[in-house]
Amino acid sequence: MHIMEGYLPATHAALWAAVSAPFVIHGARRITRLVRETPEVKLLLAASGAYVFVLSALKLPSVTGSCSHPTGTGLAATLFGPTVTTVLGTIVLLFQALLLAHGGLTTLGANVFSMAIAGPFVAWGLFHGLTRMGAGAALAIFVAATLGDLATYVVTSLQLALAFPDPAGGIAGAASKFLGIFALTQVPLAISEGLLTVVVFNMLGRYSRSELKALDLFRGRVAS
Repeated sequence: MHIMEGYLPATHAALWAAVSAPFVIHGARRITRLVRETPEVKLLLAASGAYVFVLSALKLPSVTGSCSHPTGTGLAATLFGPTVTTVLGTIVLLFQALLLAHGGLTTLGANVFSMAIAGPFVAWGLFHGLTRMGAGAALAIFVAATLGDLATYVVTSLQLALAFPDPAGGIAGAASKFLGIFALTQVPLAISEGLLTVVVFNMLGRYSRSELKALDLFRGRVAS
């Protein structure tokens, strides 16, 4: 999903950086307030960032000849909210660009928008929507992580379509091609990430219950 260094036109790279910057700034303020008010969640916050780093660094070949990877942002989005996850994802993407040549600095804004903004907002919205409708935590986590992952690839496909319209079909034609390469083949991997995130969340419920209580994840239901 990471758009490689120098691949986007300069105007598109600058636009995505400008769009992503306010989310990162707001997320940094949220983290500062969160750590000040509930310092006991620092370790859980660090673990969520590590989860994003490890999963999003796993480049796996797909059937279409491209490569793909999980995003890991669904867990952090459900625990801490989307803007906090934006900061975690930005740090991860920056390190991957500098140390792993995975993504790039000029495309950082576009990659942040797809993986650290769009995916987490979708995951966070689905998780809270489903829990308010009475869905169980496992189901809500699974759907949030799965579709949050998939949303990242849909947005990446649209970003590429905007930058490189098809000569015959325009942006819509290019979008259908990129979605066929990236989003469609991502479905099995997104489902796998959803299942893994449920397992990790259950482990957190067993070994980090006090931290989850501090986050008031289910508005008191976790504390019961």
